[in-house]
Amino acid sequence: MTQPNSHASFEFIRSEHIDSLNVDVAEYRHRVTGAMHYHIAADQDENVFLVAFRTVPQDSTGVAHILEHTALCGSEKYPVRDPFFMMTRRSLNTFMNAFTSSDWTAYPFASQNRKDYFNLLDVYLDAAFFSRLDPLDFAQEGHRVEFAEPSNRDSDLVYKGVVLNEMKGAMSSPVSTLWQTVTKHLFPTTTYHHNSGGDPESITDLSYQELLDFYGSHYHPTNAVFMTFGNIAVEELQQRFEEQALGRFEALEQCIEVSDEKRFFSPVRVEEGYALDEEDISAKTHHVLAWLLGQSIDLKAQLKAHLLSRVLLDNSASPLRAALESSELASAPSPLCGLEDSNREMSFMCGLEGSEPEHAAAFEQLVFDTLQRVAEEGVPQEMVEAQLHQLELGQREISGDGYPYGLNLIMASVSSAIHRGDPIALLNLDPVIEELREEVRSGDFIPNMIREQLLENPHFVRLTLRPDNQMSARKDAAEQARLAKIKEGLSDDEAAFVVEQAQRLEERQNQDDDESILPKVTLADVPAGMHVPESQTLATKEGDLDWFGQGTNGLVYQQVIIDMPALTDDELQLLPLFSYCLTELGCADRTYQENQQYQAQVTGGLSAFSTLRGATDDEQNVKGFFVISGKALVKNAAALNGLIHETLHSARFDELSRIREIVSQQRSRKEQSITGQGHSLAIMAAAAGFSPAAALAQKSRGLASLQFIKTLDQSLQDEKALAALAEQLKTIHSKVRQANKRFLLVGEPEQQALLVNELSEQWQTPAEGASPLALPATRTPVKQLWVTSTQVSFCAKAYPTVPVDHADAAPLTVLGDFLRNGFLHRAIREQGGAYGSGAGQDSGDAVFRFFSYRDPRLTETWDDFDSSVQWLLDSDHDAVKLEEAILGVVSSMDKPASPAGEAKSAYHSALFGRTAEQRREFRARILAVTLADLKRVAQTYLTSSEASFAAVTNTEKAATVGDDFEVINL
Repeated sequence: MTQPNSHASFEFIRSEHIDSLNVDVAEYRHRVTGAMHYHIAADQDENVFLVAFRTVPQDSTGVAHILEHTALCGSEKYPVRDPFFMMTRRSLNTFMNAFTSSDWTAYPFASQNRKDYFNLLDVYLDAAFFSRLDPLDFAQEGHRVEFAEPSNRDSDLVYKGVVLNEMKGAMSSPVSTLWQTVTKHLFPTTTYHHNSGGDPESITDLSYQELLDFYGSHYHPTNAVFMTFGNIAVEELQQRFEEQALGRFEALEQCIEVSDEKRFFSPVRVEEGYALDEEDISAKTHHVLAWLLGQSIDLKAQLKAHLLSRVLLDNSASPLRAALESSELASAPSPLCGLEDSNREMSFMCGLEGSEPEHAAAFEQLVFDTLQRVAEEGVPQEMVEAQLHQLELGQREISGDGYPYGLNLIMASVSSAIHRGDPIALLNLDPVIEELREEVRSGDFIPNMIREQLLENPHFVRLTLRPDNQMSARKDAAEQARLAKIKEGLSDDEAAFVVEQAQRLEERQNQDDDESILPKVTLADVPAGMHVPESQTLATKEGDLDWFGQGTNGLVYQQVIIDMPALTDDELQLLPLFSYCLTELGCADRTYQENQQYQAQVTGGLSAFSTLRGATDDEQNVKGFFVISGKALVKNAAALNGLIHETLHSARFDELSRIREIVSQQRSRKEQSITGQGHSLAIMAAAAGFSPAAALAQKSRGLASLQFIKTLDQSLQDEKALAALAEQLKTIHSKVRQANKRFLLVGEPEQQALLVNELSEQWQTPAEGASPLALPATRTPVKQLWVTSTQVSFCAKAYPTVPVDHADAAPLTVLGDFLRNGFLHRAIREQGGAYGSGAGQDSGDAVFRFFSYRDPRLTETWDDFDSSVQWLLDSDHDAVKLEEAILGVVSSMDKPASPAGEAKSAYHSALFGRTAEQRREFRARILAVTLADLKRVAQTYLTSSEASFAAVTNTEKAATVGDDFEVINL
């Protein structure tokens, strides 16, 4: 291919066209500093930028993580207090964030607007390379001590800091503790031994000078990797890099890298405790086995390791997962099952959760016996071929429904670039997959890998992590003792400094910076139109078929959408379990293991789910659908279609032991998810009384569902209860089968005739029809505290409002961004120390929600929610702030997804009355919102006494709240 043009400051090294992705990838090196630049040229308007630094901490003070935060708090060119969060509301970005990994820190963004892209590039480059790192920002984002009453030297000292509270929340998760403990022992001498995010007990050891030193040695172009994606010319990008940053640097002599770990000659077996604030700690132990493998930058070795991991663990037909799922030693396989390939050296892990400490040796024996058996007997060839098929499908699929597509490609290859490997090769897997296709034809391929990588590899760790319900109290006591000792040793000058620092920080947090020095887009830059894919509606014997011709890169996406039938309350409670079981159990004459193996052979995944929403003009009028969804390579489209049909009509609910396993696994997953999803769960609880759909969401997916699954799991020890459950699932299945259906197909335009014909021929029998789902109306507030083992709280407050077609829905939607930008971020995050906070209108449930995330406070945050409304009503506000809030809402509405994701979103939105016309009309209403509208709707809806309160918190915090709250122990 032709050598692409580059800026004179960069040296072109090589380029490669990747057919399967239809992109050109080029590699460049900055001539002076040696900074690497990888550019992915694609015919895409959504351009992506990322700059990453190798960050290799030598302790668990969280220096890299705190630096990631403070670097975004003002720079040489933009000396304002918070340029990152200011730019989130002065931009049409489709993604803005920063990440701290175990050995790198990255600053990515994406935008579809060229002006906006270069605005963000200016701010990001200055933040990364010329951050001012103010000591007060270190105190706010990292850690500090303050008096409990900031101006009262006689009050107790307390620790504060955003990252400190973030990591207290993160490390409240047993799975996070499990991961950090495993890597601590698996990597005794390298950076992975440490917690790069920061151990809450070590964060307070970090000094400001150590932060400055780390920045000086690590945030340098010689230690940086630039990665870009999109249709902006590489020469133009590199000119900006040079003029705004790189031209001011010389090469750095220091080479920052991670060395290989020193290998064990004998395995390590260790037991540690983790904090769990529950009286009953039985069946709460985790066991994990972790092996250290080879280097991740060896692409073939990495793909072979992925293949081995998938063969052993991908689904219930995989031999190691099958052994773990059916073991009587525990309730479920560990979340830490699989391959970790982002570190310099890969690791393979498997484990159990819901066990007892004394089962450690039996667990290890189970794993090694299983591996030995597979090494001796091998695995069916079709199982290996199926997993190669999954790798091929993953290479071809155009993602972008979470992260932007270009960022997904960058994130897939950044680790290789950081470790000085070949990120271009990592994007072009086809040649290596073809090599593997030849190698796996030998029946010894998997057995040999098991022997070489696992059975004969002495570098492994067996970790037992047992619960300790006294650990939190001991940690709290140690922290209080440490603070008391600090206070006792304070001189008058030092005590005065603590008071003065708190005052200066508050003044800084309340100051009004000159935001005009930051670049911005305006409403004039907002595109006039809104892209919504359009479908072609065709008739089949079993219902309408909507066809979307989209660029799916050789994949087909198919869904059958079934009108939700009338279900009893008990059946509605079981609906999520039924949805999961439908594709996890056997089908027709296949057992569940055979069925999962067949799914892996012919599809990229099969799932079932329910979806419910209120009408556009009445949240109490709820409509619902049950969906079976799958994807496949076009060559497997007929098999996918047949499998979906068979799943709907012939799913089996007679495998009782498998149903028992699934319930136990679902319970474990829900228990582990509380602290990671605490804010979402608190919001669900607060909104539950305000609409039928919200009430069902709380019962089926929220905190109430955790209570239900616990009770259900315990009841299934009785075989009669298990048989009764299977009958209930069969009844739901029968009702779903009888309901009317419709179809969705998304594929390449030229494949329409083939795909539509195959679907039409398969679905020939019209449904009998069924009574539609009807849910009782509800508009009742709650006051609830959900108590669990956590060091931080997640607060929510909700008000009943209006559905989307009401004139006030648009200003309420803008109001959420306005309150977050103008008040909540400062009060709850900067001053209160929470990791995050926000507010927003949910027009589907007709409710306005406030929330906080990983919050050291509780009632004070609820007070801040109220204060934000009073601030809005009592103050005069700048029209520019309104424009920023509108930009944020429109940017979210216009955010692109994958071609298939956009089609599915358009279709399902239209099912609930959110047609393309309705969405465009609502967007126009958003653009027309005024400041007077915001004050009017706040006064109308957010000052009533009908508000709901909910929080996920701990026992100590719950005791500080009034008696009018319902306290529910999880």
